[in-house]
Amino acid sequence: MEKKHSLVKTDVSILLEQIEKSYGDTKILSDVSIHVKQGELVTILGPSGCGKSTIFNLISGLQKADDGILQVKEAIGYMQQKDLLLPWKNIIDNIVLPLDLQGRNKKESRDRALALMDKVGLSGYENKYPAELSGGMRQRANFLRTFISSQKILLLDEPFGALDSITKGKMQRWLLDIKEAFDITILFITHDIEEAILLSDRIYVLSTKPAKIKKEFKVDFFQKNKKQRFTSEKMLYLKNEILLLL
Repeated sequence: MEKKHSLVKTDVSILLEQIEKSYGDTKILSDVSIHVKQGELVTILGPSGCGKSTIFNLISGLQKADDGILQVKEAIGYMQQKDLLLPWKNIIDNIVLPLDLQGRNKKESRDRALALMDKVGLSGYENKYPAELSGGMRQRANFLRTFISSQKILLLDEPFGALDSITKGKMQRWLLDIKEAFDITILFITHDIEEAILLSDRIYVLSTKPAKIKKEFKVDFFQKNKKQRFTSEKMLYLKNEILLLL
């Protein structure tokens, strides 16, 4: 059975210790231990199908671990790769949908969302429909919907994986700006090594199934301006070190 205890360290927002998970006879996760401190952006990096999304399903409570300790300090928002915006609702109604489902005051929810739309570059698009927005703008709306339901801890599951390379680069830089502006804690999934290095404070590299933590990397260069990492020799060195593990 899954073990749950109160968080020992007050600065830890998410803690997984020795997590085990199987589907039938197929073992998915084996002895997985991950922690995310308050205000960090931590990335889980690994090959497709290795069990990264299963970790998010456990953290969000969609599934239960077979064994191990799982602790989440505060409410979380879970953003998947597909934006999942409802095509028949305009952008503002899509963004406040989680609050509507919680029975919140509709006027207050919309006022709250409108106050944030400028910060995510969506001001003036509140009455547009998803089909009228670019892929990058739909993901911004998706992000704001996730953020407004939590504002503390966000799980981002390959949020830029379906975007073209130019839009993806813009969105990566945008995410760094938004994280600084809102001071949020993010656990991020990707199989893109450069994306992981650009965004992260730390990286956990997973093996193929059954997934184990092969190594944890601390990404401590250009911490105050992560955008400079793209042209850094340290980026190439770390990328090569990670490639040797995959």
